[in-house]
Amino acid sequence: MKQFIMIAPMVLVGLLLLVSGYFALQGYNSRSATSPGLSGGILAPCGSKPNAVCSEVGTDSAHFIEPIGLCVLDLSSVAKDVESLGGKVVRSETNYLAAEFKSSFFGFVDDLELRKDSVAGVIHIRSASRVGYSDMGVNRKRAEQLRALLEGRG
Repeated sequence: MKQFIMIAPMVLVGLLLLVSGYFALQGYNSRSATSPGLSGGILAPCGSKPNAVCSEVGTDSAHFIEPIGLCVLDLSSVAKDVESLGGKVVRSETNYLAAEFKSSFFGFVDDLELRKDSVAGVIHIRSASRVGYSDMGVNRKRAEQLRALLEGRG
């Protein structure tokens, strides 16, 4: 019994270091990747994991989010709104904007992308985690916060 009491804390510390190392590696992997960008003129589809939302046609119901009502002439004017939510704009064009949001602890990166669709009169949105399985609803919440900011201006 005395040996177990001495070994248990070392095993616990070892497991804690292993798990922390895994998360640190995942954080590094997410920081070294880039946003997917446009694919065939539209935002990239979501994967099968519950860590992304997208408003493009063809998105399954679990990942779908309504597009934002068109309220800006140029997506580059949205940069300040994205930054007010904690994002860093990495690409800004008239009809496309890409931003990164980084978690404070392990530095996990989420991508936020916007595509202006003048024909449909909307701004399509995609918000997704680069790594991990679940995002606990963070990307949907972020997209809805941006919607509230933009539609509140309109």
